[in-house]
Order: sequence, then structure tokens, then C-alpha cells
Amino acid sequence: MTWSASFAPLREQNFRWYFWSRTVNMAGGTMGSVALAFAVLEVSDSPSALGTVLAAHSIPMVVFLLAGGVIADRFGRTLVIQVANVLAGLSQLAIAFLVITGTAQLWQLVILTAINGVVASMSFPALASVLPQLVPRSQLQPANVLMSMVRNSLTVVGPSIGGLLVVSAGAGWAVAIDGLTYLAAAALLLRVKLPPPAPRTNKPSMVAELREGWAFFVGTTWLWVVVAAFCLICAVHQGGFFTLGPVLAKQGDIGESGWGLILSAEAAGLLVTTLVMLRVSLQRPLFWGMLGTALYAAPLIAMGLDGHLVTVMLAAFVAGAGIEVFGLGWNLAMQENVPDEMLSRAFSYDALGSFVAIPLGQLVAGPLAIAFGIEHVILVAGIALVAIALLTLLSRAVRNLPRATLESTTPV
Repeated sequence: MTWSASFAPLREQNFRWYFWSRTVNMAGGTMGSVALAFAVLEVSDSPSALGTVLAAHSIPMVVFLLAGGVIADRFGRTLVIQVANVLAGLSQLAIAFLVITGTAQLWQLVILTAINGVVASMSFPALASVLPQLVPRSQLQPANVLMSMVRNSLTVVGPSIGGLLVVSAGAGWAVAIDGLTYLAAAALLLRVKLPPPAPRTNKPSMVAELREGWAFFVGTTWLWVVVAAFCLICAVHQGGFFTLGPVLAKQGDIGESGWGLILSAEAAGLLVTTLVMLRVSLQRPLFWGMLGTALYAAPLIAMGLDGHLVTVMLAAFVAGAGIEVFGLGWNLAMQENVPDEMLSRAFSYDALGSFVAIPLGQLVAGPLAIAFGIEHVILVAGIALVAIALLTLLSRAVRNLPRATLESTTPV
């Protein structure tokens, strides 16, 4: 793949404005995720409290994901993204106000985070499925890589900046920046002009559309096998890394700023791999993707065995490289092998299956850490993640799925 081909999607006007919209949005999000975790820990230093707030986001996101897929296919993906950005921005600004003024209580953070979870469930299928409408099918890999490149570039520095803001100015300011970027992203997305979804003479009900999507999901072996694996992987990783990781960092020598450095190291691994994938065509996307997923366990194992900042940062870099390969492989598998009119619903079933057990992982992580020790629980989570990822490759449909030919994926 030449450099000219790698950056060709930016010559498409719709993609270019979408690219800038997402860039602004992700710039705030990379700081906001760090800030929210430590904002909760300012209210309560209990790992169960942080798990409760995180679950308050993921539970409504899981509940409403299927509706989000149908809504995106019915009303247009860019419109859904715009509305979701505005609502998410307002909820984040409300959290920021409470944290900055020192009036935040745990129940308030739970409610506002739950609102944000509902909004995320509406936008996720649209965000995941909009790229085939923005670029020709021959440019899907470079378009996906460019989006990953900007996201990963921002997350190299964003978590560190977020950690420094928590230490210097307080967690609320980083959350406020995240809220403002949601609103700016919605404004930029106004420049993306796509035709509305084609009207249907006999419009099926939402239930009928969900059944149609389910039939496709269960009839596509590579799709349901990988989603079933990620149902467990996401629960284990969210509970072990994102729930217990900040607690271990605050209680140990890593600290808030060190946790930001760990997240930045993972983002650096993502970024380096993204640059490689600008030039390398990814074949057998799910085979390499699941091998990369096994590397995602590296920081969990490092924290469980060692816990030193430098060791965990190196492991996080490896994890970032591995999960970036999976992310690209999964997007290509979906965008090239799922019909466009089904794509949002397919992504919603994917997200539902992948996210449904996350609240359980978040809620049980704290009690398990109290009962068995935080390092032991994190280590077991890492070992389980490796085993699940490798077992997925026993499926021939997963390990042998090739890239679709351009002829078979060109829109009619």
C-alpha cells in the first residue's frame, strides 16, 4: 500500500469532516476517562464505588444497544451521532460542575453516568457502521487506520494530561473539557452530507428488524464465536484493569500520574501499530486479530506479578499493539462481509454480546479483590484473558476468514 493510497480517504469531503469531528471528540475523551475514575475516588476510595459508577454506564449501554442499531439504520447514522454528542456533552458538563464545586455525591455520579451510557448505546452502532458510507470500499482499510491513528495519537498524551490535571487542577476540569468537545464534534459533523436512508414501502416493526439482525448474527459463525469470546474478555479486562487498576495505582507506588503514563504507553503501542498498518495489508484479519487480543493481557499479568511502573508500561505498550491489530481486523471483517443495510444492527448485536457481562466484571472485581487480594485477582484475570483469546482460534471460520474481494463488497 503506497503512502498516497494510505491517505486517500482524506480527499473525500464527508470523511474529512467526520475525521475532524471525531478528532475533537476523542481529544476530550482521552482525558475524561482518567478524570472520571479519580473523580469517583475523591468521593469514595472504595473499589466497589468505582465499579458501581462504571457499571452505571455499561448497564444502560447494554440494555439499549439493540435499539441503537435499529435507530441508526432507520434515521441515518450521522444524525444519531450528532444528537448523541449533544446529550453526552451536557451530561459530562453536569458531572464536571458537581466535581469542580465539590458537591458531587456518589448517587449523582451514578445517575449522570447512566444517562451517558444510554446516549452511548444510541451512538455506538452508528459510529461503528458509518465508514462504508463515507469512503469507497477500496479505501476501508486506510480509512479505519486513519481513524485509529488519530485516536491513538491522542491517547498517547491524553491520559497523561488527564492525570496531571487531576493532580494540579482537579478531576472536574478534565471532565469539563470532555463535555465541551462533544458539543464541538456535533457542530463539525453538520458538514457531513449523506443521503437519508432509503424509504421502505412496507416498513417492518422494530421487533421484526431485530429478528432479522439476530438471524444474520446466529447464522454467521465467525461473528458469534468472536462475540462470545469477547463477552468474557471484556468482563475480565474491565474488572481487572479499569476497575482494580486505578485502585492498585492509588494504593501503591504508581499513583494517579503513573496510571496516566500506563494508559499512554498502551496508546503508544496502538499508534506504532497503526503506522505499520498504513503500509501493510491485513490478510486473515480475525486470525491475527485474536492472536493480538491474547497480548491484551500483558499489563494485567505485569501488575499481578510485578507492579513496577516501568514493567507495567512496557506490558501496556505490547497490549496496545495487539488490540490494535484486532480492532482493524474486526472492523474489516464486519464492513466487508456484512450487508450495509444490516451493518448497524450487526454491530449492535456485536456490542451487546461483548458488553453484556461488563457490569458483572466491574461489580465483582472489588469484592474479589477484598477477599483474595488485588494483585492475585488481577493476575488471574490476565491468565483467563489469554486462554479465552487462544481458544477462539479453534474455530475454522475465525482463523481462516479471508479479506473479501473488492468486487464482492462494492455497493450496487
